[in-house]
Amino acid sequence: MSGTVGTTRAATEPRPALRRVLVVIPTYNEADNVTGIVERVRRAAPEVDVLVADDNSPDGTGTIAEAMARTDGRVHVLHRPGKQGLGAAYLAGFGWARDRGYDAVVEMDADGSHAPEDLPRLLAAAVDADVVIGSRWARGARVVNWPLRRLLLSRCGNLYARLALGMPVADATGGYRVYRLGVLDSVDLGSVCSQGYSFQVELSRLAHRAGARIVEVPITFAERERGASKMSPLIVAEALWRVSVWAVQDRRAAWRRGLHGTRDGQVRWP
Repeated sequence: MSGTVGTTRAATEPRPALRRVLVVIPTYNEADNVTGIVERVRRAAPEVDVLVADDNSPDGTGTIAEAMARTDGRVHVLHRPGKQGLGAAYLAGFGWARDRGYDAVVEMDADGSHAPEDLPRLLAAAVDADVVIGSRWARGARVVNWPLRRLLLSRCGNLYARLALGMPVADATGGYRVYRLGVLDSVDLGSVCSQGYSFQVELSRLAHRAGARIVEVPITFAERERGASKMSPLIVAEALWRVSVWAVQDRRAAWRRGLHGTRDGQVRWP
């Protein structure tokens, strides 16, 4: 069962057709995974293009991706100068998609935790939504092979983000998403500076504040089988700190607007 948050237009009003979709896959030292994940995307959704955004991986991930691109015209590679973080890689991928006239972008991890086989359902949900989140915590979702510590961390982190930001999204930290380019163009991506979990929460917050219709689709999420996780205590600390700061900012802004009032007597987000 999926959920819906916010709306920029009537839920029944059709969105423009998604004729060109780009799957952005950031990589750093994913030589063991990149071939398999790209091949699975191409089988699951042959109509989409794939962009591997590689942060100059020393293990040769970028070279492997280039070899795939030479034999498949729907696979592309964006070589970045070094490891700059997940958020920066996605922002670069969004810009690449905008410059080439894509209608939507998909965020997907390279490690196989996001099943490409779920992608057709996410794209189907995007027909009448602005943002689609492949949710680990929507009804019907499954999380496979995660240790209890990670389960509790994700559950508690998402609960805190939901309560602190007043944003009824079950999986605000989830990184398997579809964004229409129109929504990304309506928010100030230049102000985004967070990484990891907090990057996903920040984009959720910006889209929600912009009035985007956000839909959550249950997915099967599996722990990576090969390679090293990029999770670290610093990523967790960044998310906790940034969510707390945003919560304070939002409440101050709402209080100021409520104090001064608006023409229709409503308190609005800034």
